[in-house]
Amino acid sequence: MAMKLVIISGRSGSGKSTALNVLEDSGFYCIDNLPVGLLPALVERSQKKQQENDYLAVCIDARNHTDEIDSFTQVIKSLPDNVETQIIYLDASSPVLIRRFSETRRKHPLSNNDTSLKQAIAKEKEFLAPVAALADLQINTNQMNVHTLRDTMKKRVCSHLHNGSMSILFTSFGFKSGIPVDADIVYDVRCLPNPYWEPSLRKQSGLDADVKSYLQSRDDVIKMYDDIRRFLADWLPRFQENNRSYVTISIGCTGGMHRSVFIAERLKEHFSTLYPSVLIHHRDLGKH
Repeated sequence: MAMKLVIISGRSGSGKSTALNVLEDSGFYCIDNLPVGLLPALVERSQKKQQENDYLAVCIDARNHTDEIDSFTQVIKSLPDNVETQIIYLDASSPVLIRRFSETRRKHPLSNNDTSLKQAIAKEKEFLAPVAALADLQINTNQMNVHTLRDTMKKRVCSHLHNGSMSILFTSFGFKSGIPVDADIVYDVRCLPNPYWEPSLRKQSGLDADVKSYLQSRDDVIKMYDDIRRFLADWLPRFQENNRSYVTISIGCTGGMHRSVFIAERLKEHFSTLYPSVLIHHRDLGKH
């Protein structure tokens, strides 16, 4: 059995410690703050143990020296072919990170007498760019607490690693709050009839029976769903053949409450019969 190596990275305050703890609870041997240059030796040592199930997770972040991070790409390429490597990059917006540091009163690893917290957070993003560029999965933790991040890691990462299948996440969202930063494929369904303009449906969502009935009765809604479903049915297998471990498919309408929720739910229901690891997340549903 090939070794499974998970590399956790991201900006300070984004939830890396929580993510690493989840992997440890799932049976991984975990190491925090590993210098990049030591990764090949660690992998070699672990492989020599010849364990039947070899799960290794490390955290590599801004506590590394600059030259170590600069060599990250070459180090990853140098790992043996029989090591299944996944890079998970966690991040949040700068205002959220500043707030978290202010609440915990912890010192940022890049801040000092000459570098403010805001400057350190901006510098860290640039510093970790080589790692983020290679990430198989990016998780934005802006709206996550410790419990929701743990749940996301368990469902999105741990289940995928243990069953070996591609993890598919359908996300509904509202364009007025921005496109999800971790989206691989984005569909815009704002051209569809909007239940918001029906007074009796305005405060309901795409999860409610009345909204579902309204949308299911519209031919263009069904055609949009069928077109998206056919496209994904054709191309998701190609993603999997190309060794993609994670695919995030985002469906957007104006507010992320009605149309996008309905379409995302229909797609999740369909593809759950075809793939073992299919999840759904309604990003903006709780905002209304």
